[in-house]
Amino acid sequence: MRKLFLFVCLLFVGLSASISQPNFRIMFYNVENLFDTVDDPDKNDDEFLPHGNMNWQPWKYWTKLKNITRVITAVGEMYSPALVGLCEIENDSVIFDLTRRSPLRAQGYEYIVTNSPDERGIDVALLYQRHQFNLLEKNEYEIVFRDKNTRPTRNILHAVGRIINKDTLDVFVCHFPSRSGGQRETEPARIDAAKLLRSKVDSLFSVREKANIVIMGDFNDHPNDKSLFQTLKARSLHDNRSDKELYNMFFHRLKEKNFGTYFFRGRWEVLDQFIVSGNLLSESNSVYIKGDEAHIFKADFLLREGRYGNKEPFRTHLGPRYIGGFSDHLPVYMDLKISY
Repeated sequence: MRKLFLFVCLLFVGLSASISQPNFRIMFYNVENLFDTVDDPDKNDDEFLPHGNMNWQPWKYWTKLKNITRVITAVGEMYSPALVGLCEIENDSVIFDLTRRSPLRAQGYEYIVTNSPDERGIDVALLYQRHQFNLLEKNEYEIVFRDKNTRPTRNILHAVGRIINKDTLDVFVCHFPSRSGGQRETEPARIDAAKLLRSKVDSLFSVREKANIVIMGDFNDHPNDKSLFQTLKARSLHDNRSDKELYNMFFHRLKEKNFGTYFFRGRWEVLDQFIVSGNLLSESNSVYIKGDEAHIFKADFLLREGRYGNKEPFRTHLGPRYIGGFSDHLPVYMDLKISY
């Protein structure tokens, strides 16, 4: 009888382990100008060459790859994040070096990268753990601006994958046009980017009975700005919820003191965000966001004393001066719970 009891207990433990996967962590990180040291004659990358304004030497490049590895590892805690979205990367060569030739190679990431028309050669990438995210399809979408004088920007990356319970997960990685030239003057470009993204989301809502959509990126706008709130229609978590709507994981936290991913002129701004389909906010779904929460990773080693007397991101460069930090942005992350 005792043996039978032990067998039943072990069987129950085994079944419990089989119906729920450990946290599926997703992170996003603007890594601040991850350029290689090789000239691309088709792109304006001259300042990030060994003899350019930034004096971008090979040892600095390899140090930056080690720093990025440290951040990804720290965000993952005991596990490697299942998905890592990156922006401000020059090309697939730097992602190859990051995943194959830096200490990050031990974590076994596969990756996909855009090939954007951005004049500086800036792209976005997605790293993924193949045993947690089986890539089915990769697309990238070029943003066509209404104002023909607007400079080309980064493509939107769209990855379709199957997770461990066989559900489909649609992941978008974005780096919207910058505010260089003024927030108001450049806003139409970000609205154009949001229109394109919304059209792709609507297509998914129309073809998927239950769309599991994760959008992550540096949007160069806040959650309550026109591009995200009015055009993309990403709501607050405090609004009524629907499976066929989008929700910004940071909207409801905008008024929190010292809350943000980017420090500009003495204040924190929320430029790096997660936006998700309502389906992922329901615990009755087979995949959902743990605790309805996303987080900013604000570890001490990512911060330094700033000129305003506050802590600010410990970046790689301060103007043209190399200071050897990590990035001018902080990473963000959230966990999915997956049952099957």
